[in-house]
Amino acid sequence: MRFGVIGSGSWATALAKILTDNRIPVNWWIRNEAIIRHIKSRHHNPQYLSSVYFDTSLLSISENVSDVITASDCLVMAVPSAYTASTLEGLDRKAFHGKKVLSAIKGILPEHNLLLNQYLEREFGLAPDSYFTVMGPCHAEEVAAEKLSYLTFSGLDEGPTRDLATSFTTEYLNTIVNQDIYGVQYAAVLKNIYALGAGIAHGLEYGDNFLSVLIANSADEMAGFLRKVGVHPANYAASVYLGDLLVTCYSLYSRNRTFGNMIGKGYSVKAARLELNMVAEGYNASKCIYLINNEIKAEMPIATMIYRILWENVNVAIGMKQIEPYLV
Repeated sequence: MRFGVIGSGSWATALAKILTDNRIPVNWWIRNEAIIRHIKSRHHNPQYLSSVYFDTSLLSISENVSDVITASDCLVMAVPSAYTASTLEGLDRKAFHGKKVLSAIKGILPEHNLLLNQYLEREFGLAPDSYFTVMGPCHAEEVAAEKLSYLTFSGLDEGPTRDLATSFTTEYLNTIVNQDIYGVQYAAVLKNIYALGAGIAHGLEYGDNFLSVLIANSADEMAGFLRKVGVHPANYAASVYLGDLLVTCYSLYSRNRTFGNMIGKGYSVKAARLELNMVAEGYNASKCIYLINNEIKAEMPIATMIYRILWENVNVAIGMKQIEPYLV
């Protein structure tokens, strides 16, 4: 199977590393020509995970996304959700015909308020059984350091899903397979929102005791949302749900926690976004989930207040105080 990686950030770079570590050739779309030249000559991405060195004989890099899609059997989508639609803009409607798509995107496309599979089915006619996801808990930085991590692959048909997972199994990466495409995507979106909340709490100098209660209640809130959208995982405590929530809320690698921490310390949203210089998926996700929840009516006081702090200029300290009575 010929893999194409769409994106050049830390997670895209980590996924390209995993595949090439398994001696699997990769067609790689990178928007920036200077980065392409650097990787070809210096064998590493100068902006993300620069410690990872590639065997460039396994890489075919292009700034033309259409060429990468045409040359690949399975497209690994690893661009931020806010830029996904613009990345695919102008492609022929049949561009994904006969292709598999493996989504590593942990967000909702904000301008459409759709998950990637919903968008691809609407815009390109992608069949549901051609769509797969790869979710954590797994920080790109730990993949670069080859620290043992776990990835969950989801797809409607277990056989092809397991085949995809095999391509990413290494000595430092164990893989799990399930069929919960919607659940793992929504859980990935929500955990970023709750990590913002955890960061805000940390920035406001709440202690570990409060943080543990906030995260426990966030896990319960997430489960309630999933039930409302018709998702009923066999185990809400599995690594792809609770595990990913925990690592994103606690880890210093978490850009959403870092973003929230800056908000808690008094940064404006604009200043925090400039300072972070990376995409914190939870920012746009908080608005997307708020709009979705206006329709499904799940009980979500934590996610709703995070949305109000980020988008309605609610005072951060007052907003967190208003969350406290809902925590049990």
